[in-house]
Amino acid sequence: MRTQARVEFFPALAGLKLVRHAFIQRIPGIDVSAEKAEVLKRLDRIHGDLRGEIGIGDWPLLTAQQVHGNKIAVIDRAIDRDQEFAGCDGLITNQRRITLGIHAADCCVVYIVDPKTPVVGLVHSGKKGTELAVAGKAIQVTREHFGSNPADLIVQLSPCIRPPHYEIDFAAKIVDQLRAAGVKQIHDSGACTACDIDRYYSYRAEKGKTGRMLALLGLV
Repeated sequence: MRTQARVEFFPALAGLKLVRHAFIQRIPGIDVSAEKAEVLKRLDRIHGDLRGEIGIGDWPLLTAQQVHGNKIAVIDRAIDRDQEFAGCDGLITNQRRITLGIHAADCCVVYIVDPKTPVVGLVHSGKKGTELAVAGKAIQVTREHFGSNPADLIVQLSPCIRPPHYEIDFAAKIVDQLRAAGVKQIHDSGACTACDIDRYYSYRAEKGKTGRMLALLGLV
């Protein structure tokens, strides 16, 4: 992995000319001891600046409400403004110049790219979402709604909390779910958020008083 200006890029996705992606890490100097809504407000401006730096600042940002469920929102029409999709933990689209966004602070973000259709997706999968197989559900939706072949998909797992800092290795369970869904190309950053709170936010390590990383993915 390479890190640049607080933004992490994954080699498996960086070589794909049809997408732009990022994983925005911890932002130094931001007080994250307030309530979640206030913390996100403090981070939003900097996240917006960084989106501009990677060339997607003028793309609408679509985010999931993230309720620790397994509902996937399908975006198959043009959207010209920022929008949050209620009750969802995953987003999938075939629309270009739209940015999908997922916030995380220990949970795993699953990046999904179908370079042939093309289609992209982002999924929020922590303990509860993994128990509900949200990543596998996203692969199913991608196949049924857009005709994607799971064997063609390129999937990347973000940094997330891992043993011994957490009692469940949900990253490994996500990989198992993806393989069961027919995905062949699975990449895992291997990084543990609780192991490196200088670089990442960790809800567990910081006892709930923390910020959120931001995963971004979109079709050019």
